[in-house]
Amino acid sequence: MDFRDPAPIPFRVPPDAPPDPLVRIGDPGDLAAGLPQLLGYRPDESVVLVGLGGETGRRVGLTVRADLPPAGQARELAAVLARSLATDEPRAALAVLVSEAPDEPLVPGGGRGTDLPHRLLLHELVLALDAVGLPLEQALLVRGDRWWDYDCPAACCAPDGGTPLPTAVGELEVAAVASGTVVAAHRGALADRLAPPGESACAAMEAVVLRVGLEGPVARSAGRRRIRSAVARSRPGSDRTRLGDEEIARIVWSLRQPEVRDGALLLSLDDAAAAEALWTECTRRAPSPLDAFPAALVALCSWLRGDGAMANTALDRALDSEPGNPLAGLLRDALDAWVAPRQLRALLVEAGRCAGVPGASAR
Repeated sequence: MDFRDPAPIPFRVPPDAPPDPLVRIGDPGDLAAGLPQLLGYRPDESVVLVGLGGETGRRVGLTVRADLPPAGQARELAAVLARSLATDEPRAALAVLVSEAPDEPLVPGGGRGTDLPHRLLLHELVLALDAVGLPLEQALLVRGDRWWDYDCPAACCAPDGGTPLPTAVGELEVAAVASGTVVAAHRGALADRLAPPGESACAAMEAVVLRVGLEGPVARSAGRRRIRSAVARSRPGSDRTRLGDEEIARIVWSLRQPEVRDGALLLSLDDAAAAEALWTECTRRAPSPLDAFPAALVALCSWLRGDGAMANTALDRALDSEPGNPLAGLLRDALDAWVAPRQLRALLVEAGRCAGVPGASAR
């Protein structure tokens, strides 16, 4: 069971944006239909908690997800999710259970009607949220192309009823499109974005990496210039000529130097979309363990724009490749502690200023 899937609102926040992205949900069906945009992929057999805040109490905040647990682990999972959601200090929570499970008998052994599934987990969520001072405002079930309100007594929410999910473009989908967020078909598809090229391409890349590595350390200034140039060429709308194997090799070797890596961290703040494109390409093509630092930088970029699912996927890649990678380890600790993207951004900017790294900005 994976408890580590934080997923705040998955769209980019411009430098002059207000403290929180203002996305509000009017109808619960809109939120149920917008889960793929919130998470970055289409969830299945999942429990999702959404923080609600703002003056109206309808502004979408931190969103956390986990796989539906076995009955014996429902209490533990509910406590983890509730504590995680509370770090964002919402006013209330909304729960969405995504499952194709059939209705359950009201009385064990059958007879006397049926009820919606996963009531036990919902009960544990109510208790866990109450323990951290959060009311559960609403609880929904999404099954197939319909949704139910667990507390609604109307016929539309009876086990054999349900309301069709909205098909019109909602506010979450608009925000996701505007930010360039691409919704994956399922969580496993996120790893495909970092998948290496074919066998022959990998073999050729390994040979180039070995040759470049035997040349010895790259000068720090040259490494920083090379990375800045590659980031500029990776910007949307630029002449995105494919980087050659030797250029990728020199970049990934340069990232092994802390001073060069510090500059790369700041580029991930100041030129985020282009930097993420470059780190993704380096992760795909570099052999292990040289793919670990680029993968960690993909995780950083993903988390800063609120895509917790992609951040965790990239961190898994980094730590699988190099279990002791220091940057990936620090980011794993930050995500496990639910450090918010804005908090992490502020920490990185301050660290860059203290270290005198060129380009450290408040963005």
